[in-house]
Amino acid sequence: MASDMDKVFKALADPTRRRLLDDLRVEGGQTLGRLCARLAMTRQSVTQHLGVLEEVNLVGTVRRGREKWHYLNPVPLHEVRQRWIAPFEEPRLQVLDTIRREAEEPRKEGGEPAMGPIGESPMKPEYVYVTYIHASPERVWEALTSADLTGEFWGHSNVSDWRPGSSWEHRRTDGSDVADGGGVVLEVEPPTRLVMTFGEAGAGAGPEVSTVTFLIERHEDIVRLTVTHANLQDDGELREISSGWPAVMANLKSLLETGRALPQAPWEMHADLSGR
Repeated sequence: MASDMDKVFKALADPTRRRLLDDLRVEGGQTLGRLCARLAMTRQSVTQHLGVLEEVNLVGTVRRGREKWHYLNPVPLHEVRQRWIAPFEEPRLQVLDTIRREAEEPRKEGGEPAMGPIGESPMKPEYVYVTYIHASPERVWEALTSADLTGEFWGHSNVSDWRPGSSWEHRRTDGSDVADGGGVVLEVEPPTRLVMTFGEAGAGAGPEVSTVTFLIERHEDIVRLTVTHANLQDDGELREISSGWPAVMANLKSLLETGRALPQAPWEMHADLSGR
């Protein structure tokens, strides 16, 4: 039986599927129709390719009304990088990648990064993470909204009454009750959907504030949890949360499935690998 990693490499072997992933990397949240418009292929063929990518968790989807939006899920690629690249060549490759991006990035006169089409501002990045947890939707909801449980798997307690319009705080668990972050609760639909702004403690809602959406979907005895972090300020913030969310969700999954958080905080492991 092929391993999960074998299936990932097999899915990546097809150039059309790589093209789909490239399109979703550039612009997340695309519908089937939009993806088809960029390929000289039938909807049926594109649907089949997307099905393969969804099966190996390289693509995640979110329902918005009648439409199904597709996002690149970097988790399997992150696992490849952590297994074969990070322990050996990460520092050198980061230097080479920086040189490549500096050489390839379009520039305006004066050396500033180029704007989008016809002078538009670049689209703000968005991040989507999908994981599967052996738990009920109610249990996942409780874990996301309980100050005690978030303190166990997140390292900070998320404190709120979880009503639309209420504030929430990301408080330290060292007894100081200092809030290192927080925001405003926007939507509450227990046990399936929670939307909140994500920024500094005490910050209100506004067009410039990033938002996090937790979507909890039951599938027989497991739950599919999709985390969407939208309206990020720049690629630097995107890189930061791209390592943060997998670490937090790995700890959440461990807590709900085994009754214990991971023995070492996953974000500490990431920091150690990044520092090599």
